Amino acid sequence: MPKFSKILCPIDFEQHCMEALDIACELAQERNATIHLLHVARIPSEDMDVPVPFEADPRWERVARGKLERIAHDRLEGKVAYQIHVISGIPDADVARIAKELDVDLVVMATHGRKGLSHFILGSVAEHVMREAHCPVLTMRTKIKPA
Repeated sequence: MPKFSKILCPIDFEQHCMEALDIACELAQERNATIHLLHVARIPSEDMDVPVPFEADPRWERVARGKLERIAHDRLEGKVAYQIHVISGIPDADVARIAKELDVDLVVMATHGRKGLSHFILGSVAEHVMREAHCPVLTMRTKIKPA
């Protein structure tokens, strides 16, 4: 069985990510691994309908860091070692890039479960990470609640 000593868990602050974090925590506990929590504060890209150039706003990063610190305290404190990473960027590309830079052994992330037109328009960060990551990617499809 592979030794996963560094696990990356991207968090976008939606509930489905908390389920993935719980799985990452279990794996980290079993293997005495460190969890790297990552939030990518999305900045617009050239293919989005916003003016470019657009600068990253450090306030977004501070707010995200505060949220990640609370999540880590509530869900990981005293259970596993963890580190927090917050960057401004484009999640599709930056999750895989950060995974490589941190040389993690595993990425654990949730999918939004989008289908049809919304998947076509919004794409899938998880799909991109699975294609580009240098390490295994464990994805969790959460249950979609009826409207």
